Amino acid sequence: MTWGHAVIILIAGIWAGAINSVVGSGTLVTFPVLVALGYSPLTATTSNAIGVAPGSISGAIGYRKVLTGFWPQVARLSVASFLGAICGAILLLSLPKDAFESIVPALVGLAVVLVIIQPKVSRWIAKRRAVAGVAGADPDGIPALLLFFTFLIGIYGGYFTAAQGVLLMAVMGMTLSEPLQRLNGARNVLSAIVNVVAGTIYAFVAPISWPVVAILAIGSTLGGQIGARIGLELKPAVLRGVIVVVGVAAMVHLVTVPN
Repeated sequence: MTWGHAVIILIAGIWAGAINSVVGSGTLVTFPVLVALGYSPLTATTSNAIGVAPGSISGAIGYRKVLTGFWPQVARLSVASFLGAICGAILLLSLPKDAFESIVPALVGLAVVLVIIQPKVSRWIAKRRAVAGVAGADPDGIPALLLFFTFLIGIYGGYFTAAQGVLLMAVMGMTLSEPLQRLNGARNVLSAIVNVVAGTIYAFVAPISWPVVAILAIGSTLGGQIGARIGLELKPAVLRGVIVVVGVAAMVHLVTVPN
């Protein structure tokens, strides 16, 4: 690795860490950069997953205050993300990439649509709950459907991490009545869990470029703190707009750029 490549990877890591903290999808920055620098798609995927994990943790720490009182719910969702990440990592190591990635653009596109219509649907859901009670939620107030979708997104994140944040924000916004900033904080925690679990598995059984991992870890950690400060200052409408823009960019990238 040359010094020039190291600087490029560091900058990409900072940018990815910031994006991940605000909305997710930072992989759409680092993955193509690594491939462009000559790393194989598999090595880029696995090294990236490990390298951005510290940034995900950094972003989650930055949002810790907005999660006060919501940690029991986050803990239950974390179990679903944890199990999903294990399944996704196993799929990456055992299945052809085309078998799963063919539906990724459609998933991201659906998430963008859900984010756009989320306010109206959330109000409708709130009215239904007011009439029918909280049927379908577990004792900690997490709908069973959300646990199921969080598990599925964990599988997706363990297999191909890009845009999992957009998917998580979509399903949480549709099923929970919490403020958007709190949901974003929860999304940071869940994304961090998926990245750490998948990265740990990759570290033992997949091809890894450890110099890339080290540089990305430093960059994404710095970017995570920067992104958390920016994200906490964004108004809900602006944050939703950022999610939509990043989601559309992710969909276009996944459709037009081969992995």
